[in-house]
Amino acid sequence: MEHTEQLERIKVPALAWLLVAIAAIGVYAVSMDNGALLGNMAGTAHELFHDARHFVGVPCH
Repeated sequence: MEHTEQLERIKVPALAWLLVAIAAIGVYAVSMDNGALLGNMAGTAHELFHDARHFVGVPCH
């Protein structure tokens, strides 16, 4: 029987997880949100994110 090596767990700092969460929210806001995320600024946010979608190449219409 072959001997398999155990993988060592890597400890990821909490700051790294926070940055991943912020990046995920940013990707959602740019690629999926139509202004509902920011409530009162919906019109302005929609235009900003709409232009950002075109800039990064995400199809939106």
